[in-house]
Amino acid sequence: MSWRKITFIVAALIILLGGSAALSRVFINMKPDPPRRPGDGAKRFVKAEAVAYTDIVSPLRREGRVVASHDVLLVAEAAGKIEMGEVPIKKGRSFKKGQLLATIYKDEAELALKARKSNFLNLISNILPDLKIDYPDEFQTYYDYFNKIKFDQPLPVMPAPKSEKLRVFLASRTFISEYFGLLQDEKNLARRSLIAPFDGTFSQVNYEVGAYVNAGSQIARMIGTEVLDIEVPVENHNSKWIKIGDKVKVLSRNNGDTLDGRVVRKADFVDAATQSRSIFVRVQQFHDDDLLAGEYKVVEFPGQRIARAMEIPRSAVFNSNVVFTVVDGELKKDEINILKVNETSLIFNGLPEGKMVVTEPLINVKENLPVEILAGANSQKAGK
Repeated sequence: MSWRKITFIVAALIILLGGSAALSRVFINMKPDPPRRPGDGAKRFVKAEAVAYTDIVSPLRREGRVVASHDVLLVAEAAGKIEMGEVPIKKGRSFKKGQLLATIYKDEAELALKARKSNFLNLISNILPDLKIDYPDEFQTYYDYFNKIKFDQPLPVMPAPKSEKLRVFLASRTFISEYFGLLQDEKNLARRSLIAPFDGTFSQVNYEVGAYVNAGSQIARMIGTEVLDIEVPVENHNSKWIKIGDKVKVLSRNNGDTLDGRVVRKADFVDAATQSRSIFVRVQQFHDDDLLAGEYKVVEFPGQRIARAMEIPRSAVFNSNVVFTVVDGELKKDEINILKVNETSLIFNGLPEGKMVVTEPLINVKENLPVEILAGANSQKAGK
């Protein structure tokens, strides 16, 4: 290739590149300027209020679950077959305090107890002649005790020996040991009868009538229905405003029914997962269907009086406890002392009265930004 052709090609490339650059500059100049974000030279309008402290009573509404004040396991204390009582052992079946729920097969235990009572009567009949000769003053007491013992009734209380000599005599004839052995057998027999300790219902049934159980088997779970509590988890920082004995309102989630309740206890620990503290509310008077274990209710706590405080929206606070204030027409950051946090607002103090605090969330702003308070807001002059 000749130098003339090479020179021509290079010159053509230079001209092409130069033209492309010039054309790109023209297109860039034709592009419209992007909208400018508010900056130091753009004034914004904000909602603000002058700080003014008053006494505030702030109620607290939280949701809680109804729990039974009694929740126990029905456990077999002896081995044997479950026999029918006064109430069928079925899930959801209700019972009354003192009713016989079931028995663990006890025929053999009853016969063994009667046999032992017979031996005890024989023992007393053998020592009565000696008592009549050596302890004539005590003979009638133990003769009457002999007549009081019945096979189908609990063992009467043993007469207390009136002298050390008589006590040694009774012990040597195994009277005292047999007496306490009989008491133990009666207790073991009584454990085979399962009596309802409260008004309630079966919430879970593991064994029914006819099943064989061992000692320690969990037959069923029982919950009390006479006394019900509502367990309400409350944030730890808000739980301090709730006192034991406070009267509360219990509201239904689905209708307007209202019940009166009272705070009966507060947990002395905080749940590690939720950082909440359980508050227990008790409703004394209710109809059968007003409260059911397991359902959720809304509880309204009255709250305590907070002296010299102010309430603003939670969205106006950032970084936990920082707010914007307006000073000489510019935004400033200030820290506040938060006293109570509600669902959509919070109660605070810590700012001088009269200072203008911004009551709305602000985005893409910084300190010293020129602002103007919206008309209709509290438009007093900002404090310095």
